[in-house]
Amino acid sequence: MLPAGLPFPDIGTDLFSFDIGGVTFALRWYALSYIFGILIGWRICLSAISRPALWTSAGPPLDRTQIEDLLTWIIIGVIAGGRLGFVLFYQPAYYLANPLEILMVWQGGMSFHGGFAGVVIAALLFCLRQNASLLSTGDLLALATPPGLFLGRLANFTNNELWGRPTDVPWAVIFPGDVAQACPGISGLCARHPSQLYEAVLEGLILGILLIYLAWGRGLLKTPGALVGVFLTGYGIARSFVEMFRQPDQQFVTADNPIGHALHFGNWGLTMGQVLSAPMALIGLALILYSLRHSGNAADQRPNTVA
Repeated sequence: MLPAGLPFPDIGTDLFSFDIGGVTFALRWYALSYIFGILIGWRICLSAISRPALWTSAGPPLDRTQIEDLLTWIIIGVIAGGRLGFVLFYQPAYYLANPLEILMVWQGGMSFHGGFAGVVIAALLFCLRQNASLLSTGDLLALATPPGLFLGRLANFTNNELWGRPTDVPWAVIFPGDVAQACPGISGLCARHPSQLYEAVLEGLILGILLIYLAWGRGLLKTPGALVGVFLTGYGIARSFVEMFRQPDQQFVTADNPIGHALHFGNWGLTMGQVLSAPMALIGLALILYSLRHSGNAADQRPNTVA
């Protein structure tokens, strides 16, 4: 039996809800995380392009109007890619048997890696259409992404989902519900790692602060593609690390595979999150090296102003 942990702050999944004619309307914390994440990211982009000293002599890749147009493309990419990624990576058999449920995004089920792929495709098409620099635009999007990750992981926590593995650490949380309390070999209450909060801090807060520092304090926007590389590497490492504390996806858990490995190497294995994140880190490192090699060691050049 594990020692009792911290009680779950059950604030519910909705900020508010009301009925009109038998139909329930609700504003969910998860929806708010998307809305505010996108708005904060948009403001960061506008702040970056308003400071010419942060960029090379060519200036920022987009103007204010183009960024506002790109916002629409990004929203579509996040929603479509996130949903299709969840369908393809995590429950393909179920949705193949129930294809109409693919469109029911309000029931939950979004994948960061799918959403990321959707954003990449949307940004690529937009840059080709606008004849804008893909790498510099990617740097802007890298700056804009961590706030959404931070708020999204907080929403995962308040929604009582994606919790961690059973543990006896002092900050363990007792998540409610039969599934959260179904811990083999444990009698009484089951406390778990608050892995959603680990991800919020690593993927959102720390990575976001690092990217802001590199852009404003070290002039890395003058090295197109470098911030994208830092984001990919940082996210890939952070997510792969947290996967060691996160409850494995149930569709991969069997009696012979209790750790939920999606890919096996003898007695070793990787979860689906690690399978999708490890390549991101490698691509990020390659992109950092590529950008520095083709732009000179601009990472050591400070901008003329950090105002």
